[in-house]
Amino acid sequence: MNTTLLVILIAVVVIAAVAALVFMRKRRTTALRSRFGPEYERAVSQYGSQTRAEKALEHRTKRTGQYNIRSLTPAEQQRFADDWRATQAHFVDDPRLSIREADHLVNEVMRARGYPMTDFDRRAEDLSVDHPLVVRNYRAAHQIATTEQEGRATTESLRQAMVYYRDLFDELLEVQAAGMPGRM
Repeated sequence: MNTTLLVILIAVVVIAAVAALVFMRKRRTTALRSRFGPEYERAVSQYGSQTRAEKALEHRTKRTGQYNIRSLTPAEQQRFADDWRATQAHFVDDPRLSIREADHLVNEVMRARGYPMTDFDRRAEDLSVDHPLVVRNYRAAHQIATTEQEGRATTESLRQAMVYYRDLFDELLEVQAAGMPGRM
């Protein structure tokens, strides 16, 4: 084999390896974007780079894969749905109390399903793996609830928080929203 042929062969192997690497990264990015939806872009913004964000999202997926997340029994679904209707009914008379109850009820459902109840940011990350379309609403509802605790929330923002909590609540109960009476 002459030197020119060897150099060409090495170049072809290197180009093939680079092409395979690029293909694998694009496939990984596409899969993560598809799975995480808007949460993907939030992670890229939060971590400052696509590579770090993708590593963090893969870590979340791996971490939550170790949890024993389960569906609720029909009896649990009914009990939680009844509790939600009562919480929602309180909104007219006491919106601030209703928001606290909604936050508490969402946490109860998460606990019953098997999510670890760590700090809020960790819970939101964990939820983003299986519920990426409503985790943004969960964060917004939590922010409004925090504002409410500081005495700065408006009735309209509290109403919006109830809608956000309801979206997550419905997903966690695994019940179609149309099948749930009393939607705000």
